[in-house]
Amino acid sequence: MYAIDFVEFPSSAASSSGRFFARAFGWTTTPYGPDYADVAGAGIALGFQSDPDERPPAPLVTIRADDLDQARRDVESAGGVITVEPFEFPGGRRFHFREPGGCELAVWRPT
Repeated sequence: MYAIDFVEFPSSAASSSGRFFARAFGWTTTPYGPDYADVAGAGIALGFQSDPDERPPAPLVTIRADDLDQARRDVESAGGVITVEPFEFPGGRRFHFREPGGCELAVWRPT
């Protein structure tokens, strides 16, 4: 099963971004330190990343998968190029890829 369920946005201040969406729209914000905030209640989960070493250059659409290894095989066999090898993060494991048109996306598996 593959489903888009998360979008990560670059932010110069993740905590401020999270608080903004909580105040403006009533969504729930969960900070993970000063550089990351999750936002729930938007219809799709959102994240704001302000760590300069981790911040994506553009919004990063993330696809949930049941089997990360199979997803990688499917991405590569369809012509995608892995741009970030699989890594662990709070809540799961993911990798990034670039599709033939140039967009970077990610696939993740929850823990």
